[in-house]
Amino acid sequence: MPFEIQVDASQEYPIILLKDTLTNCQASIYSFGGFLNAFSLPLNGINKNIIEGFESVTDAKLQITNGFKSAKLAPFVCRLWEGKYSFNNQSYQIEKFYMGNHAIHGIVYDAVYAIKSTETSADNASVVLAYNYTGTDQGYPFPFTLTLEWKLTTGNKLSVTTTVTNTNDCSIPFSDGWHPYFNLGNSVDNYRLQFDSNQQLEFNQDLLPTGQFITDNRFTEGTLLKGINLDNCFELNKTIHQPQCTLSNESLQLRIEPDARYPYLQIYIPDNRQSIAIENLSAAPDAFNNKIGLLELEPYQHYCFSTCYTITLL
Repeated sequence: MPFEIQVDASQEYPIILLKDTLTNCQASIYSFGGFLNAFSLPLNGINKNIIEGFESVTDAKLQITNGFKSAKLAPFVCRLWEGKYSFNNQSYQIEKFYMGNHAIHGIVYDAVYAIKSTETSADNASVVLAYNYTGTDQGYPFPFTLTLEWKLTTGNKLSVTTTVTNTNDCSIPFSDGWHPYFNLGNSVDNYRLQFDSNQQLEFNQDLLPTGQFITDNRFTEGTLLKGINLDNCFELNKTIHQPQCTLSNESLQLRIEPDARYPYLQIYIPDNRQSIAIENLSAAPDAFNNKIGLLELEPYQHYCFSTCYTITLL
């Protein structure tokens, strides 16, 4: 069997390794946070990890709010104005986590997932993780369940499907996303970025959408990132069946293919320019207030969000 799964239970919470033994392509998934901590492929005899991750589970627990590397974003994405919103004529205020005046990146980034199942076949290896949010944050007292299926398949392709189930008797507001940082082996100044969008959401000084859009064609055909600073959100082209994003340097290309449930792309380049966050989002920042892309999950219904990452050697 060319695909295998290893579970490392030596740390506080298990780490799951999905591996293609023919190509040595590997994906390391933390049950803490449910996120992708490494995605690697041999390059010049050395396995090159394209994810800026953590050294250990302990490191992740201590540092997850320092950049939110790889974090699952739910039930809201990016910034929420002063942590406040109204829903069904009631006002709420999120308790965690704040960056300056605003709540940021949801409330499940440090959730611990149970391993629900693992499976290998001739062409893939997968793990399903499960987490039950019980409404512990007073600012979001609506229980829901999350399942994450990470699947590594032939062709160095890794997919992640999030399924959320509303376990309330009423509808609830919801948005979903991921916050991975990618490093292809050198400075972002050497990367070329292309994605299917010419519409940027206008932000105010607090990086919250104004409700207006700005035409931005820089990335439709691809452009070198040298000299470009980004902390912006883009709406993907709705006329394309499956919009994609590609990031490349002289050695590697990463292709990101979100499904229709992720129509927004948030992109952030840290000041050190050693990585780039490319975030698939189901809604715009502050969607609980501006309603841009906001979902209202019906009682006891399931909603799925998927994206795929593929590494290619150039």
